[in-house]
Amino acid sequence: MKRYFIVHKPYLVLSQFTSASGKQTLADYFKLPKNIYPVGRLDEDSEGLLILTNDEKLNNRLLNPFFEHEREYVVQVDGAVTQDAIIQLQQGIDINLNGKLYNTKPCKVSLFTETDLLPPRNPPIRFRKEIPASWLKIILTEGKNRQVRRMTAKAGFPALRLIRTRIEGIVLGDLKPGEMKELSEKLIYKKLFNE
Repeated sequence: MKRYFIVHKPYLVLSQFTSASGKQTLADYFKLPKNIYPVGRLDEDSEGLLILTNDEKLNNRLLNPFFEHEREYVVQVDGAVTQDAIIQLQQGIDINLNGKLYNTKPCKVSLFTETDLLPPRNPPIRFRKEIPASWLKIILTEGKNRQVRRMTAKAGFPALRLIRTRIEGIVLGDLKPGEMKELSEKLIYKKLFNE
């Protein structure tokens, strides 16, 4: 039987169920059947939406770059973001991937102001009175390793906090860090692929 879960991966938790290093994993938060795995991943220092399933077809479609599905992130960055930086990010920016320059695909970038809707991070980001922090909403159709962090750093605004809030029509919504919700096959295919 195919099963589908969405979870809010907390900060400093690996996107896997086991760890040889003793770090926290999804198994510390979610009790699931053995054959359920995350589709894609979020870095240990990132938070937010993960889809977990035993549906290999869904896994293939979401991870295949050919399908270019949208992923939405909100990211807190160090400094007051300029309009020039937003344009640079939107048009594509050269980042270093495995020692080679890679020009990111054009994407949607805007200032994000609804920060009161975000759950607090534990531990919180250190506050520095003399350096402002801005929030951006970034919508990508690709998912390179640490791409959002590399992009904002290259534009001159290193990421302080990163939360994935949406994958196509699946949204994090009001799920708090460490919470999970099961979805039906029909609903997940409708929200991801309009099927």
